[in-house]
Amino acid sequence: MSASDLSSRTVLVTGATSGIGFETARQLAERGATVLVHGRTAEDAQAATDKLVATAGIDAGQLCGVAADFTRLEEVEAMARRVVAGHPHLDVLVNNAGIAAPERHTLTADGNEIALQVNFLAHYLLTCLLEPALTMGSPLLERSRELGDDPGGRVVNVSSSLHRTASIQWSDPQRARRYSRLAAYAQSQLALTVFAADPRVTAVSVHPGACETDLLSLYAMSGVSAAEGAAHVVRLCDPATEIVNGAYYDRDQRVEPAQAATEDRTVKRLSKLADQLTGHHT
Repeated sequence: MSASDLSSRTVLVTGATSGIGFETARQLAERGATVLVHGRTAEDAQAATDKLVATAGIDAGQLCGVAADFTRLEEVEAMARRVVAGHPHLDVLVNNAGIAAPERHTLTADGNEIALQVNFLAHYLLTCLLEPALTMGSPLLERSRELGDDPGGRVVNVSSSLHRTASIQWSDPQRARRYSRLAAYAQSQLALTVFAADPRVTAVSVHPGACETDLLSLYAMSGVSAAEGAAHVVRLCDPATEIVNGAYYDRDQRVEPAQAATEDRTVKRLSKLADQLTGHHT
């Protein structure tokens, strides 16, 4: 089956300046999508769009650089405002940006453990703020499913199989009392996976496999190419791929996520915690 044409689609990819994010942006653009290429700074985003034009032959008109440092939530808010103003209809948001938790416990200026903020809280806030551009609310979504057409906005969270090793420390989400970089990273990935089941948007999460990226050291093994990992992300961006809200994919197979990711109580509790930590009030 040939890949479907995505020329009518507008997709925002976070963390699109390297690794899986860059390859996801490239593959989407090659299939005709308009891609908002997110970088930590405007210079980073511009460099990535220039590289896509130069090395992949992408039409510059299909690309738009957007910038926000995810360690600063005010920058996430500002970027969301710019995106909604410039692209009032967004078909897909790929929440891909991620960092490995550092060796030492590190807080952002917003007071959050850095991996929790960059990997989850910033994406939570961005998704909530982009909801007007993304949504077709749930009733309309159900109606669209009945009619057999694609309802538009969907969110693809690039997660990790390490979410299975995690627990969310509700009484100490910043892990101030007992810090381990692997546990902090895994907690951020579990939170991202749980967030996919939030009923406010249609979302899935995907483990793209262990890929040759900056995060490979967390897995301590060799990995496939970032392009191969990105292909699993791109497949979920395609309206021809039917998705179920909250579904979790290990590469191209839909599998059950960790039990916590399917519990309504956990989804609601995480939403409440994230609202508190980001200052976002739904």
